[in-house]
Amino acid sequence: MKKKILVVDDEADILELLTYNLTKEGYEVKTAENGKKAIEVAKTFEPDLMLLDIMMPVMDGVETCRTIKDNPRLKDTMVVFLTARAEEYTEVAAFDVGADDFITKPIKPRALLSRLQVLFRRSKDASEKEVKQLFVDDIVIDKESYTVTKAGVNIPFPKKEFELLAFLVQNPNKVYTRDDLLNHIWGTDVYVLSRTVDVHIRKLREKIGDSYIVTTKGVGYKFAFHEN
Repeated sequence: MKKKILVVDDEADILELLTYNLTKEGYEVKTAENGKKAIEVAKTFEPDLMLLDIMMPVMDGVETCRTIKDNPRLKDTMVVFLTARAEEYTEVAAFDVGADDFITKPIKPRALLSRLQVLFRRSKDASEKEVKQLFVDDIVIDKESYTVTKAGVNIPFPKKEFELLAFLVQNPNKVYTRDDLLNHIWGTDVYVLSRTVDVHIRKLREKIGDSYIVTTKGVGYKFAFHEN
């Protein structure tokens, strides 16, 4: 799949220049002329990366980045700031709100493309180096061996129970409906009753304790870490 890039700048010639070079390089590109418009586009486009000017009307780049990072669906979007301002405090402000890189204008397309390749490669490497073990109090979940130990004692887990536990632990404090969990664990091409989720949740509670998996009435389930 093509990587998706949203270019945000109030200068039409820069939007045109970057769109041309990025499209030629094989990226899927959309543009916006200010931060407010960028947020609207991002919600449906869900870009992998944003090239974001800092000084813009309506909403500047720093505030735009902060809003993007506060959105659960967009928080993993990489952000590269483009700016004619090279002051240290501007760069600091950019990184404080979650920037992945900072490039000063005038933009050199070939250099920009090289930096984007590095960012995407780094992101790919990070995703491939997925955590192999999960730790919750005295519980160890080993994703390579499909084993769970509690206080050093191995607890047998069938595959789907294990996958359900690992998924919830990796996404703590987020409530998932039964349909969400069915889709994530069993997939959309298998017919499984929603009651199956309840049965698996009950078995998880029997094995690791009642207090970790919390029921949100009328919604679904979430994993809650114990407070120390």
